[in-house]
Amino acid sequence: MAMVSMLISLPTLTTPNSCRVNRYWQAPKRSSAMALASANTEIATTGVKFAEGEEKLPKVVLTSAGGSEADIYLFGGCITSWKVPNGRDLLFVRPDAVFNKKKPISGGVPHCFPQFGPGAIQQHGFARNLDWSVIDSENVQGDPAITLELKDGEYSRSMWDFSFQALYKVTLQTKSLSTELVIKNTDSKPFSFSTALHTYFRASAQGASVKGLKGCKTLNKDPDPKNPLEGKEERDGVTFPGFVDCVYLEAPNELHLDNGLGDIISIKNTNWTDAVLWNPYLTMEACYKDFVCVENAKIGNVQLEPGHTWTATQHLSIN
Repeated sequence: MAMVSMLISLPTLTTPNSCRVNRYWQAPKRSSAMALASANTEIATTGVKFAEGEEKLPKVVLTSAGGSEADIYLFGGCITSWKVPNGRDLLFVRPDAVFNKKKPISGGVPHCFPQFGPGAIQQHGFARNLDWSVIDSENVQGDPAITLELKDGEYSRSMWDFSFQALYKVTLQTKSLSTELVIKNTDSKPFSFSTALHTYFRASAQGASVKGLKGCKTLNKDPDPKNPLEGKEERDGVTFPGFVDCVYLEAPNELHLDNGLGDIISIKNTNWTDAVLWNPYLTMEACYKDFVCVENAKIGNVQLEPGHTWTATQHLSIN
């Protein structure tokens, strides 16, 4: 069974870089070979390539010097694939996922912002329903990275009337995938939000387990998501024997997922204070056996004053 190691020396959005390109490129409304070729010329650096994905949606392909690869779709700013050097993809995209912009991409690492779950606006917010723009690419000693940006617009303001900037940096190393999310209040008034990375991991659900949650306060949404049951996690390893939808409050900054396929994945974070485990079981009969969701989240509202920022990181790694 593969074991885990965490690489901690990672470039951030403010770290000097050995090879960086600072140019702005926004996904065209209709993807074209010419537009993607232009993006490759103007923005891409070593290990960063623009390509057409499913349904010709534009995506960025990161390839590390060590042979790992990641795909990031600009629609939703969604990472859909993380392949380690032996070719195994550790993320999962549902077979019913659509890539026509009519609904969010179902799988990978979708964004939940500015709302996690149900609430005053649409389920999980709007960040996963919008095109993000590439504003930066870099390569540090063979490790490629891109930075995506999302700003408010007519669509977002129709349901959440605030000005904001979201920056999302994705860094690929040989055996790790790291993200940094920065939310900035660019409005003249304060706003509050909740957020999460709704990560789908490829797994054998019946054999998967998560360690590190023992002792956490829980909000179990089964059977009634509107009235979750409060409790405390007593298990060393949390399993997925059936339908699972549980929030873990004040979770530790490192969890370990045994995906039941021979891999143990370290899920390490800063400032994502909570965790969520989810598997739909028979409500998604076609694929529930093939994945589990282990989500870093900020369930309670973050209050952000004008000009202030909130930052959280996630580091996934495997040996």
